[in-house]
Amino acid sequence: MINQVTLVGRLTRDPELRKTTDGLPVTSVTLAVSRQFRNQHGEIEADFVQCTIWKKAAENTVQYCRKGSVVGVTGRLQTRHYDNKEGKRVYVTEVVAESIRFLGAKPSYTPAEPPPAVTVMKEELPFA
Repeated sequence: MINQVTLVGRLTRDPELRKTTDGLPVTSVTLAVSRQFRNQHGEIEADFVQCTIWKKAAENTVQYCRKGSVVGVTGRLQTRHYDNKEGKRVYVTEVVAESIRFLGAKPSYTPAEPPPAVTVMKEELPFA
């Protein structure tokens, strides 16, 4: 059997790192993936796909990606269910990432310049 998914899209929000009770790093992201056609109004719609990223890939995603970052995800489709507070069964379909590629430009980090030195005379101090 084959269960493989490959997506390229933009993150809809900044990823946040969580840890399982066993200490494994994990992040869940939503990937906005544009459709290949326009709707009746001439607009390109998108699908919003839930993705779960584990271990070092999760840590790297949180460190290097932000809302709007373009990423490529390869993984497997997984479904699960749980009962919510009202006792209703909720089904979840998500992509469990096996690899992630950061496709957008690297963020440009410029070291902040230190603030200019200010000389204060002793007479100017209010508590002297």
